[in-house]
Amino acid sequence: MRIGVVTFPGSLDDRDALRAVRLAGGEGVSLWHGDHDLKDVDAVILPGGFSYGDYLRCGAIARFAPVMTEVVAAAQGGMPVLGICNGFQILCESHLLPGALIRNDHRTFICRDQVLEVENADTAWTRAYSAGQHITIPLKNGEGGFVADAATLDRLEGEGQVVFRYVGGNPNGSLRDIAGITNERGNVVGLMPHPEHAVEDLCGPGTDGLGFFVSAVQAFTAA
Repeated sequence: MRIGVVTFPGSLDDRDALRAVRLAGGEGVSLWHGDHDLKDVDAVILPGGFSYGDYLRCGAIARFAPVMTEVVAAAQGGMPVLGICNGFQILCESHLLPGALIRNDHRTFICRDQVLEVENADTAWTRAYSAGQHITIPLKNGEGGFVADAATLDRLEGEGQVVFRYVGGNPNGSLRDIAGITNERGNVVGLMPHPEHAVEDLCGPGTDGLGFFVSAVQAFTAA
């Protein structure tokens, strides 16, 4: 399976995502923000970092990058797309996912290992997990508070589109402890924590994050 990872100006975790794809048995393909070309990939990852310096709002400029025209069209056609941290912000700015990410309620950057509860194990990126499972992966953000109006939050919860919730205390003020969501189809997932930093025992808190990438690879090979 070929999984593309987009590099924007200011991306920090694109190489980590490519490595995670390789460890999961997939082929990582580098994609450039200024190209209208997805290089025939089967899935796309929007990595963490500070795309375009986080000017205006996090992800607000990246949504207009040429490659995002192709990503949006591919996602609407069913291609699996994962947005991690800044990538989650870009997905919301691109209207592939509802809601928005705002500055942490304590107004400081947070960096820690974070426990998450898996609520939806039926998406393209979470099939290697079980509903109710607790996983630990790193969290690092300054603008990670997920917000949406009450009707949108009710819909996300009612239709099973909340994929992850924070466990052991809310780190950034996200409404209803939401750490990650999916679209109705289940092919687009966004979350603030960083699964690509938890794919090897040597580095990070363990390998709980590897399941994201294994899920996508296994779904493709089983199709």
